[in-house]
Parts: sequence; structure tokens; C-alpha cells
Amino acid sequence: MILELLLSCAVIAFLYYYVIHLAKYRRLINLIPGPSMYPIFGDIFNVIFSPREDMWDLFVLRSKLYRPLYKVWYLTIAYVVLLTPDDMQLVLNTTKYNAKGILYNLFHPWMGDGLLVSKGAKWQERRKILTPAFHFHILKNFFDILAEESNRMVTSLKNMKDSTILNLESFISHHTLNIICETSMGISLQNIDATEQQEYRKAIHDMGEIFIYRGFRPWYMNDTLFKFSSKYKHQIKCLKVLHGFTEKIIAERKRYHESTDGRYLNFENEVEDDYMMGSRKKRLAMLDLMIAASNNNQMSDSDIREEVDTFMFEGHDTVSMAITFAILLLAEHKDVQDRVRKEVTAVMKENGGKLTMTALQNLPYLERCLKETLRLYPSVYSIIRKLEEDVKIRSYIVPAGAELFLDIVHLHRNPDVWPNPDKFDPDRFLPDLVQNRHPFAYIPFSAGSRNCIGQRFAMMELKTVIGTLVHNFYLEPIDYLKDIRCLADIIIRIKEPVRVKIIPI
Repeated sequence: MILELLLSCAVIAFLYYYVIHLAKYRRLINLIPGPSMYPIFGDIFNVIFSPREDMWDLFVLRSKLYRPLYKVWYLTIAYVVLLTPDDMQLVLNTTKYNAKGILYNLFHPWMGDGLLVSKGAKWQERRKILTPAFHFHILKNFFDILAEESNRMVTSLKNMKDSTILNLESFISHHTLNIICETSMGISLQNIDATEQQEYRKAIHDMGEIFIYRGFRPWYMNDTLFKFSSKYKHQIKCLKVLHGFTEKIIAERKRYHESTDGRYLNFENEVEDDYMMGSRKKRLAMLDLMIAASNNNQMSDSDIREEVDTFMFEGHDTVSMAITFAILLLAEHKDVQDRVRKEVTAVMKENGGKLTMTALQNLPYLERCLKETLRLYPSVYSIIRKLEEDVKIRSYIVPAGAELFLDIVHLHRNPDVWPNPDKFDPDRFLPDLVQNRHPFAYIPFSAGSRNCIGQRFAMMELKTVIGTLVHNFYLEPIDYLKDIRCLADIIIRIKEPVRVKIIPI
């Protein structure tokens, strides 16, 4: 009886809030075009019973049907999806709309208030602390690590049976995880059990599935209600794996600095120089900046872990997907692949037969190929911002409280900006064409004040890995992109393992 009474009160309170309090909000949202919505429930029934690949297909279809913008809503949460450069510029070219969307709250159990989700003064302070780790003179010192890991890939591939990679994304992510750990964290994974690394990568994939599950069920956005979900225990298990892995990385780096009496945490006179420890150069890692900030009482241990959790995910998983799609595209376009190989070989010849940091700066065609890959398949395919005030977009007033969904993947395939948008054409990024294009037509690393802090490092890694692979192997398709289905996830994902043939040159 008491439970029934409480439920009745909850329903009445919700209906009052929905009908009376949200009257203006709903009226303004309903003026915006979009697919048909169910009363009160909105779009919920179109997605909660659908597999994630069907969610992605619906996402693609709606971008074509309702361009230049459309709305969807789930109970009281409304999303206005933006698809044009002008609208992207309106949102990203100012700090007025920097508040992250409600979905980012789902990252808190995993990443706390890390750089991805923090805001205001905390975000500014963290960005200031971490930015020096991505200065060019620091990044260039990481090239040897990128080259070494790329060469490990080559060795592994040459020993592979039938010259076939059976799961391309899994193979690549194994190596990109080691790259981010050794560069940004200062720790090599060579001595960490491969099973433990695989569990970490699987936990990330599982968290993506949980993220989508909660995101399309607004009642599970509430942490208390989510505890009654079948997914809650699995999230706890995933978080134990994720946090255990990053805590091990942090502890090992701290032990190193304790064993050296912290003398390598004084960066004032050493930012531009490598320093020696035994026979191996030690480089300034992002984690070192945080440990130093902790010693100065600027960051707590939990602050460090939330940033390590953030960068371990963003720094390996997004790059892994970009490399995966680049390989698949080059495998399907032999003429482009041959031209990249010719360019890489010529530049290496000029640099003593090696791929060097200097050589990376002289690979314009490879860079165009990578930019075109990120146009077609941006790893971070959307950004969400929560409006704190009404804003006029085109002829519509989008009310405060609404979520602006910046659809990057379909911005990049907008036929008004990109002729024949589904075609892989690296020459779209010839200097003359870039100069005449809208500055917000291409934003694979976001734009504005909250752009990706690691974008230069990501491009450097992409060039090194792809350049090394193409120099050593012919890439041939087994599974074709036209047959591959993507999934709704935190970042762009592929449903099934993808195979590719790699033939040693």
C-alpha cells in the first residue's frame, strides 16, 4: 500500500513537472523539425529495444532526412542535432556554450572530474598544468617510442600466420595502449601481463556498451536508480579493472621518482632537454607533471588518477580506431596506398633509410590521407553541450536546458560542403581547397577552447605507425568497409572483428 502510494505521488509529481514546469521548454523544442515522437516518452521506444548497430543506422538515416538540424527527446531530455559548419561555429567559437551535456555525467564513476568532463576554474587549471606535456619540443622526444612500437608491430606481423590479421582493431589497440603508457605515463607495458592488458581494453569496450545503455534510458542516468539495473554489477567489475590498471601505472611511476629522490621532477631547466638514466633517455611524461603538481599540493592522488583514466582511454582507443580505418581505406585504394609508400620511401631515403621526426614533417600526401580518414571516420563522432541560456539557431529558439548534439561524423559527410561525401579522396585537403573551406567544416579534434589537447601527438602517432606499416607491407582487403557496420558507443566502433591481409614487401 505504501509503495503504491509513493509510486502514485512520483507519477503525479513527474506529470506536473512535465506538463506545467516544462510547458515553454516543450513548446520551443516541438517547433524544431525532427522524427515523430511518442507522447511523454519521445524517442525511447525507437532505441531501447534496438541493438547498437541499428541505433547507428538510425542515426545515419536521420542525418540525411532532417539536415540541417533536428530534435529528438527522451522524457524530459531534448537533443537538438546540428549538422552544418555555421551551427558548429556558433557553439564552438565561444566559451558561452562550454558546459558539457548530461551524458558526460556517466563518465564520473570512471574518470571523475578529469579534463574530459570538468568545467570552469577546475578545467582551466588542469588544462594549464597538462598543456606543457604537449608542446612540440616535448612531443619530438617521443618519436623514438613511436618508432620502436611501430617496429614491434612490423616484427609481430611478419611472424603472423597466413599474413592475415584476424582482428585489426584488437591488434592495433594492443600497441597504441603501450604507446600512450610509455609516452604520457613514462611506463612501458612490456613487463605487464598481456592478459591484464587485454582485460583493461575489454573493460573499456564494456563501459561503452553500459554508457549507451544508460544514455538511452533516462531513468538510469540517476545513479541510485541505476543500482537496480542488471548492468550495475558489471559496471562495478569494469571499474575495478580500469582503476586497478591505472593505479598500477601511477604507483610504478611514483616509485621511480622516489628511487631517484624526485630530481627529475624539476622541469624548469630541463623542459627542452632529455636527461639520462643509465643508457636510456628519460623523457618528460604527462604523469610526471601531475606528480610534481601533487608534490606542490596542486593535485591530490584522486585528481591524478582521474586524469590518467581520461588520457589512458582517449590516448589509445581513439587513435587505435583511426589507425584501423586508415589501414582499411588504404587496403581498398591501392593507388593511394602505392603513392603513400612511394612518398614514405623517398623521404626515408633522404634521412638515412629511417623514418625520423624530420621525415614526418615532409609527408604531405600521407597527412592528407590521414585527414581524409578522420573526415570519413572521426573517432570522436559527436560532442554534446548543455545550454544554460536560450539560443537562436537558424530560425528556432533552442531553450535553456536543451542539449546540443554536434554530429561531427555527418558534418564531415554534408554534401553541401563535401562533394561526393562518401568517396575517399585525400586531395580534398590540398592547401587551396582547405583555404577556401569553412573553418568549422572539419573538426575531428573538436574546435574552440575545449579542443583536443593531444591532437598534434595523435597525428604524429598516426603518421609514424601508418608510414612504417606501408613501408614494410602491402595492405589488401578481406573485409570491405561497405559491409562493415558501426555501433553506437562512446567513440566510433565496428560491430564485428575486421580482417585485413598484410603481405611483406
